[in-house]
Amino acid sequence: MYGWRGKLLRVNLSTGEIAVAPLDPKVAKDYIGGRGLGIYLMNKEMDACCDPFSPENMLIMATGPLTGTKAPTGARYMVMTKSPLTGAITCSNAGGKFPAAFKQTGFDAVIFTGKSEKPVFLVMENETARLEPADHLWGKTTHETTDALLTQIHGNAKVACIGPAGENRVLFASIMNDKDRAAGRSGVGAVMGSKNLKAVVVNGNLPVTLADEEGFKAVTKKFSDTFRKAAKENPPALRLHGTAVTVMATQNYGVLPTKNWQQGSFDNWEKIHGETLTKKYLVSNSACFSCPIGCGRKTKVDEPGFEGQGEGPEYETVYAMGSNCMIDNLAAVTKANYLCNEYGMDTITMGATIACAMELYDLGLLTKERVGRTLEWGDAQALVELTRLTALRQGFGETLAQGSFRLAEQFGRPELSMVSKKQEFPGYDPRGSQGMGLAYATSPIGGSHMRGDPAYFELLGVPKVIDRLEWKGKANLVKRWQDFFCVIDAAGLCVFYSVRNLSNLELEILPTGILELINAATGAAYSLEELALAGERISNAERQFLVRAGFDRKDDSLPPRMTKEPLPDGSAKGSVCHLEEMLDDYYVLRGWSDNGIPGPEKLAELGLA
Repeated sequence: MYGWRGKLLRVNLSTGEIAVAPLDPKVAKDYIGGRGLGIYLMNKEMDACCDPFSPENMLIMATGPLTGTKAPTGARYMVMTKSPLTGAITCSNAGGKFPAAFKQTGFDAVIFTGKSEKPVFLVMENETARLEPADHLWGKTTHETTDALLTQIHGNAKVACIGPAGENRVLFASIMNDKDRAAGRSGVGAVMGSKNLKAVVVNGNLPVTLADEEGFKAVTKKFSDTFRKAAKENPPALRLHGTAVTVMATQNYGVLPTKNWQQGSFDNWEKIHGETLTKKYLVSNSACFSCPIGCGRKTKVDEPGFEGQGEGPEYETVYAMGSNCMIDNLAAVTKANYLCNEYGMDTITMGATIACAMELYDLGLLTKERVGRTLEWGDAQALVELTRLTALRQGFGETLAQGSFRLAEQFGRPELSMVSKKQEFPGYDPRGSQGMGLAYATSPIGGSHMRGDPAYFELLGVPKVIDRLEWKGKANLVKRWQDFFCVIDAAGLCVFYSVRNLSNLELEILPTGILELINAATGAAYSLEELALAGERISNAERQFLVRAGFDRKDDSLPPRMTKEPLPDGSAKGSVCHLEEMLDDYYVLRGWSDNGIPGPEKLAELGLA
């Protein structure tokens, strides 16, 4: 096979058995890879009703056919499992150097089942693999673990691992690769910890073979030259200031979540803006493998009490730990971000859970005695202290480790948790971005913008400006966008580049550039319709898993703050999210029932019956 390696690695952690299995070429073409391959395997082999922490839960790390190639941003891999935070599927995406190195070991994916009796780590080398004891690594941070393994395993090794948060089964623990790149959402790190799997080390040197080497080089050069020329004339904002530059846009549009989503704007937004991060703390840019953008931020903080260095924070961290907690101290936000990277935790859920706790405290439902300290809005010290306690499950951190929904539910106020399917929202208020509300509600993993991001057409005007406060017609756009993102994730590419440079958004949001790259890499001769249909197949396969796990329309929801409480401030003042109206349209377009169940005709059309 070309592009694909044609091999799956199966690891039974209960028995220690490791086996190599072939990748069916038809499955590869129908599901592309990455996210698509993961959901195919989970639907075929796994009980969707299993306990996420049981040995029966699968943990899959999967690359795409463009991962590890010189395709622009061919640097992504997916981690797929059943989430302990939501009970739904999750497909957590990360870049860096690890995914390309993974592909160079000669495998498309590794599938973990069972649970090891003692801590172990997996070493993947050229078409071989072995398990090694990890007792000496248990309790170490992700940075310490990575350093120790790179000393132990010689060669051009790369590491993905968990920290204490994953070991302690914090429900939103992440898997960190290359120290600071995160497969961050939905608790994939907690599942890894439940299996006593500390790390995966990849150490191969097998180049990815392509069907048409010269054709692939020509296509890659075409897109790279176009991007370079445009970037020279107008440097990308992501390169200049990272994703945190988004603060200005969400503030201007009145959708910057503030005070646990009670407001849509933050008076002190400039103190946490991406340009401020650049001026005060930036050391250098960083880029994933084969990435022309370089949006990563290597930073360092010297301010007393918040000293540290690492990567980030990203926009989602800045919103969740900054404006949402009414904290304008960027040093504290950056320090809390470092702690999340080192302990292995999702910064969105961490910050949003603290914001929820601050509102409960403000209402008098949480007390100083219960928290162990005061918890006022804007308390920068509390942010840092509670982040550390959560990773260790110490004191009030034991409660925060459950996420905001379970926290608020304990006090009889679940509506104060800003979630869908029990996962916290990213930083765009759907009252001022209607399509975003529908995307949150219907995301297979719960609140997420990376399973289809309407901010592109509602806030950024890509491909053209669309009224963000109008709900009519949004179902069609969201559905198409979600299917397009499935193709991006399955191929092994980055959304940031692919949306603007590898698609024809004017023609029904189609992956035209991805088509050229995939066909040159794999020789699979996809038509544009086949590739787009593969994206729709992946969306529906994920919905099949959710239905089997007991999800339906009731779970495609938003909290009443989003649908009943108008925004009190900002440029979207007075707006609410019209979810139910959009949901009716969305189900019709999907070919699903009124209750959100895929119909037999749609399943037959996609080969999913």
